[in-house]
Amino acid sequence: MIYLDNNATTRVAPEVFAAMQPFLTDYYGNPASAHALGRRMKTAVEQAREQVAALLGAADPTEIVFTSCGSESDNWAIGGFLEQNPTRRHIITTRVEHEAVRNLCEHLAEVGCEVTWLEVDGQGELDLDDLRRALRRDTAIVSVMLANNETGVLFPIEEIGKIVRENSDAVFHVDGVQAVGKIPINLKELEVDLFALSGHKLHAPQGVGALYVRNGVTLPPFIIGGAQEHGRRAGTSAVPNIVGLGAACELAANPESHELIGRLRGRLEDEILRTIPNALLNGISDRAKRLPNTANISFQYVEGENIMMLLDEAGICVSTGSACHSGTHQASPTLRAMNVPYTAAQGSIRFSLGRYNTTEEIEQTLGVLPGIVSRLVEMSPYEKELKVLQNAG
Repeated sequence: MIYLDNNATTRVAPEVFAAMQPFLTDYYGNPASAHALGRRMKTAVEQAREQVAALLGAADPTEIVFTSCGSESDNWAIGGFLEQNPTRRHIITTRVEHEAVRNLCEHLAEVGCEVTWLEVDGQGELDLDDLRRALRRDTAIVSVMLANNETGVLFPIEEIGKIVRENSDAVFHVDGVQAVGKIPINLKELEVDLFALSGHKLHAPQGVGALYVRNGVTLPPFIIGGAQEHGRRAGTSAVPNIVGLGAACELAANPESHELIGRLRGRLEDEILRTIPNALLNGISDRAKRLPNTANISFQYVEGENIMMLLDEAGICVSTGSACHSGTHQASPTLRAMNVPYTAAQGSIRFSLGRYNTTEEIEQTLGVLPGIVSRLVEMSPYEKELKVLQNAG
């Protein structure tokens, strides 16, 4: 199997599993217990907190709060701040956020909040003047992702944070789920108040995430109960998963694997665009402004689901977009926001690479994909349009 769907989830790294294993067998105490076994568990949790803080460039490990996933972190950041500030009801976000933010903001608009939606251009980029115009002194929270999960386009959160600080009293929340472990992040140098991540996007297990809460920013508990996580999130700590997240963050600090991933993605992307006439890149072509592992490519006038199915039969795993809206027959909200034509958006495929992909796998994919697309082109009802593209190529 060739796995090119790492933005959906990643395999648990062997080093991460090795770190977790003792906490699934020998070490099974409750980290809230005062006895020796409990203290051992507590020490492991705090070590993982330091590992996460180090990868994010947080000023203090206590700024890291463990959660169950990125969606919980996003929901707690936005919903918690609004709960604590009930007179402030204005939210600014973008049209291309992950469902964890976009659907939450749509819900909040239904229950009385005012949401300003920032648009993107055809390359998936923001106009920061739109943000400046949208900010008000009563704006509660600005929520902008660091990296788009479908196109890999990076948003300039350093500049966005400065704009937020200079023009409002709002807090700045960043969904960093797709970016952590793929690009360098140093929160000490950024005007970011709340930052969400998810373990299963960087070779930790599913079921663990974290929320960075800058010192001085307070949130009410998302789960009410005991005093776990310094009173910020109740519930017995999932120590094996937390240990795994810490180990994954330590593993991700090695930049060598990121460079290889970038080269493989470049090879895959270049050859697809060179050899397949109806292929179009979604997102800015400047690779420095995209995640190094992601290529979102539309194949005009054919169905992305059919391409995905035939690749699956060939043992190659890809997706047509965010795993959180897979199964629908609509073009993704991200591509719609970019005004990608329907005949291209419906044929989009997201290739997302990870640390275990090889040159041989990329070459094998490149050997299979053109034939699949050609086969589907012959079956397409848009025969005339495709012939024009082929002749132009």
